[in-house]
Amino acid sequence: ASYQPHECLSNISPQEMGSLASFLSERCHCMLTEFSGDHFDFSHACDTLQRQFVSLPFSLTQEHAPLICAVGALIDYVAQTQKTDISYIKSICVDHVGEYLEMDVNTRRNLELTQTLHGGERRGSLLWVLDHTETSMGARTLRRWIEQPLTNSSRIIRRQMAVETFVSDLMAREELSHLLKSVLDLERLATKIVYNTAGPRDLRAIAQTLRVLPQVRQYLSGFQTPALREIYENMDEHADVLHLIDDAIVDKDVPFGVRDGGFIRRGYDAQLDELLDILSDGEGWKQKIEEEEKAATGIPKLKIGYNRVFGYYIEVTNSYKDQVPDTYIRKQTLTNAERYITPELKEMEDMILGAEDKLVQLEYELFRELREQIAKNVVRIQKTAKALAKIDVFASLALISEQNHYCRPSLNQNGRIDIKNGRHPVVEKMINNDMFIANDTYLDNQKNRISVITGPNMAGKSTYMRQTALIVLMAQIGCFVPAETADIGIVDRIFTRVGASDDLASGQSTFMVEMTEVANILRNATGNSLLILDEIGRGTSTFDGLSIAWAVVEHISNPKLLGAKTLFATHYHELTELEGKLDNVNNYCIAVKEKGDDIVFLRKIVKGGADKSYGIQVAKLAGVPDSVIERAKEIAEELGRHDIVDFTEILSNKKNSATKKKKEHLDEVDLTQMSLFDAVNDNDIIEELKEIDVGNLT
Repeated sequence: ASYQPHECLSNISPQEMGSLASFLSERCHCMLTEFSGDHFDFSHACDTLQRQFVSLPFSLTQEHAPLICAVGALIDYVAQTQKTDISYIKSICVDHVGEYLEMDVNTRRNLELTQTLHGGERRGSLLWVLDHTETSMGARTLRRWIEQPLTNSSRIIRRQMAVETFVSDLMAREELSHLLKSVLDLERLATKIVYNTAGPRDLRAIAQTLRVLPQVRQYLSGFQTPALREIYENMDEHADVLHLIDDAIVDKDVPFGVRDGGFIRRGYDAQLDELLDILSDGEGWKQKIEEEEKAATGIPKLKIGYNRVFGYYIEVTNSYKDQVPDTYIRKQTLTNAERYITPELKEMEDMILGAEDKLVQLEYELFRELREQIAKNVVRIQKTAKALAKIDVFASLALISEQNHYCRPSLNQNGRIDIKNGRHPVVEKMINNDMFIANDTYLDNQKNRISVITGPNMAGKSTYMRQTALIVLMAQIGCFVPAETADIGIVDRIFTRVGASDDLASGQSTFMVEMTEVANILRNATGNSLLILDEIGRGTSTFDGLSIAWAVVEHISNPKLLGAKTLFATHYHELTELEGKLDNVNNYCIAVKEKGDDIVFLRKIVKGGADKSYGIQVAKLAGVPDSVIERAKEIAEELGRHDIVDFTEILSNKKNSATKKKKEHLDEVDLTQMSLFDAVNDNDIIEELKEIDVGNLT
């Protein structure tokens, strides 16, 4: 889910993989490839790695056998499928568990990191807000940072310092962003060079990018921020590669294919210049022969032409064909003319056409040599591409931080999450005519481990909880965050349990899906994790659901069992009693203002539990018919007056009430069929229409 691979290699068949195969193919949209044989064999893999790499970040021992076998098989597979030399793969990077903040596939979807939950669109995701990069390389790097936030505070701070530098130096940031607009996808171009698929235009594109590097380095030279200083030192200007390309490839009208010819610059190769001279003189020779033949034959309208079928020919109109000399050899008869060839013309044709073929072949050979020379510098080019991508990301995050009034969060190791006036980074950008209401969040590993949040639907509980998770995640990316101030305790994992739907394909109900996700969270979360739990237990009966929710809160709150920082939204008001029973649980609710039977959501999180769920008022806001709303109020009042309710009596009262209202309505309305043209007073019709209860029409 984190890497989103397009293909997965396995030494067993997809059928043997069972549920893992269906997860990879259906949830991750990943193609499964069985790659059996000895490719995953330990000794074979050791040999493969020793041939491929000069040094490795791990030892070739049984301790690392799974890693060694996997990497060995991967190198074999790349060599087999790419059909080319892969010696350019000279290093391997190992990511260790714990280096990055972990999130399961449900959390990634619920937080809408790179696409929206409904519709799968980029607009409305965190990536959509943060991505103002100028290059494809930068966009890919930013996406990778969002999908893999850091857990190492020193690495996070290095990124923060780079972003802050660009926030404070507006001129340098804008100049660098302007330069990056002309930077093409150096990573992809380097890959095409390696796989011998790069054409003349690709080399010209590389040159275009390399040309801006001296200016980029000049702007970076003044920065002392560690991350930017490292980029400056790692960025090679590649003057030698640029010189190679500029000497060899023409500036304009560069053809797409290597077999098209016409892309090697005159002066690059002596033999090529000679062939170009022959071709350029060909037109002069043609003109010279044409003039000589006109003078010799006395035919004023004689002309020399060319086509692919007959090559060069002399064309004479029928009115002059009596003057054609015997040395001409007839080649083609047209309606109004005859076409001829001569030995001299044929000799010229062979020379010119031979030069064309030789030129195309020579250009191809020269291009291949040039591409091979550039391929030797691919590692350098890739290093520069990564440096440019980082600059692009830092500039983008700085721009967003400045535009949206983000703050630089401080980091702590004691588990405290203290956010003042936090905002949801996406929602605040999506609402046009309303002001986003900021809220505070405080969680720690002591008395404020769990916040139980109550309040009506549509009031903003889910938005508030998601914004907390996103602010923590953004802080661990190295980005500034949407808040007035923020002190973030680094978390190792984020889990969310928000909403559910029936998984019909696997035969699982809403409640089963919900419980499966809860089980996953309780088994895999740690005391340093952040949990976002919304409406646990609502998919079953009230008493069962309340019991499960209660037990889950107790389990999480116990440091010996879990002890994770948690935002827990619920409609079970009974859970607010836990504040007095468990010393690390606190109640919060969404403030609501009542106006008679109507309510206004204030979107503000306040201390304490909600005394009402306002379900009937929310139903009214949603447009439920007035008769249903009124009946719901009656039932709610009845339920409120009795400890044990006779539902049969309530429902029978409903039936009697409905029958009585229907009879009264029929008494009032004349049901006689009325003709459209009857002489009836218009006012009577209008009054009758006004009395119709539109809310209850079927």
